Amino acid sequence: MRIVHLSDTHLDRTDAPNKHGVNATRSLRRMLADLRHVHGVDAIVVSGDIADDGSLEAYAAARDIVGEFAAGRNIPVIYSTGNHDERRAFAEVLGSGHLDPDGSDRADTLIQSDETERAAVSLVGGHRFITLDSLVPGKGYGHVSRTQLDWLRGVLGAPAPHGTVLVFHHPPINLDVEVQQALGLRNPSELLDTIRDGDVRIILCGHFHLQIFGFLETVPVWVTPGVVSRVDLTAAPGTERAVRGASATLVQLGTAQGPLFHTLHARDPQAGETVYELDEQQLSSVIDKLGHGG
Repeated sequence: MRIVHLSDTHLDRTDAPNKHGVNATRSLRRMLADLRHVHGVDAIVVSGDIADDGSLEAYAAARDIVGEFAAGRNIPVIYSTGNHDERRAFAEVLGSGHLDPDGSDRADTLIQSDETERAAVSLVGGHRFITLDSLVPGKGYGHVSRTQLDWLRGVLGAPAPHGTVLVFHHPPINLDVEVQQALGLRNPSELLDTIRDGDVRIILCGHFHLQIFGFLETVPVWVTPGVVSRVDLTAAPGTERAVRGASATLVQLGTAQGPLFHTLHARDPQAGETVYELDEQQLSSVIDKLGHGG
């Protein structure tokens, strides 16, 4: 199983530069263009923050742009929500988030939730893909609700032929970085208790705009860097700098050495140029506003 893992496309209703001067649509197109020679791909995963503004137009653009790449390879696309996404617009355009190459909905199971949460299941080549919805409206941190955890436990009660790939936005792991600790998944221990006896082979996330590998107990967790930009951890402690350069990951499962991860960077003459910089006070304000208790 070979998966192209994208995240944080941050598209909006216009094909124009955002407030930082980055054209998110162009970044996504450039990334996919540079993936054209990557063969043998079985699925595409887009792990949240698909839309920056939560607009129907942004989801339609993602569906069309990523869908064209998928249709040319006859492979499905699996989307999950992120903190910038809007559930109703996501659902109107992307349905369950699990789409066949022709754009039709392929989910085998969709959660029933009073909160319109987007969690779903589908099988790809014997691998079960489960998407969760870690979105907390108005906040930057993530949380997987008790409704989703109970549903997930039920789904994992029956094993899949080749195990489960779990996809959601907010990582259950983080580096020793304050903004990651404040804006990551708030209840990783509850998630771990839910999946401990199941067949989850890997967790795929985004959100941090940089690559991280770690474990939730024994389950591998991969955080892929962003498509719209990446965070540069060489900035001074307590600050944040984002730079240009779309990135993605090729994930390979089912080999004796796996899971394997290879980060791919789009060829961009502006790669490495600063998109924005936040000083300590500005970053602290972001954490106070979007973090837990902010």
